[in-house]
Amino acid sequence: MSPPSLETVVRGHPVLAVVLDHCAAWALPDAWLVAGAVTQSVWNAATGRDPLHGIRDIDIVYFDAADLSAETEAAHEARLRVLLADVPVKLDVKNEARVHLWYRDVFGHGIDAYRSTEDAIGTFPTTATSIGVRLEAGALNVCAPFGVDDLMGGIVRPNKRQITRAVYDKKVARWRTLWPELTYLPWDQTQPPSTT
Repeated sequence: MSPPSLETVVRGHPVLAVVLDHCAAWALPDAWLVAGAVTQSVWNAATGRDPLHGIRDIDIVYFDAADLSAETEAAHEARLRVLLADVPVKLDVKNEARVHLWYRDVFGHGIDAYRSTEDAIGTFPTTATSIGVRLEAGALNVCAPFGVDDLMGGIVRPNKRQITRAVYDKKVARWRTLWPELTYLPWDQTQPPSTT
C-alpha cells in the first residue's frame, strides 16, 4: 500500500476536512478526531475506494475529569451534531475520562481510569487505529502512540493493552470484507512495533 501522506488524506477528505475545520468550535478539552474514520480514510485512499467506504461513524474524544456525567457528554455530542449537521456520517463524542465507569458493562471486564486522551488512544484495538488528529493554529497535530508505520503500510496488528482476542477477531472479520488488501496479523503476533 502506498497512500498519500496522512495530512494529505485528512485535509483532502470530504468529511474529515470539514470536521477538522471546526476544531476550535468543538470547545472540548484535549479533543481529537480519532480511530476508525481516520484509519479507514487512509485505507480508502491507498486502495482507490470512495473516501467514505466502510466508515460507520466519526469519533471525537476529549478528556474532562472534572465532569464525568453522562448527561454532559450527551449534551456535547448533541451540540456537535448541530455544528456538524452537514456531515453525512454518525457522530460519536466520548469523554475518555469516564470510560472506566461503563466499560465493564459493555465489555465484561473493568479498566483503570485513563490519565489523558493520549493514554486512551493508546488502548484502541489496533496499532493502526491508535491515531488521533486535530488542527492547532492551522497545523495538523497527530497523536500516534505506536507511530504511523502500520497505518500507512496497511498492517492490522492487535494492540493487546486492553482488548480481548474476541474483539480483535470481530474487527478483523469485518475489515477483511471491506479491505482485503490489508495485512492482518494474528492475535498471537509478537509485541506492537517500537515507537523509538
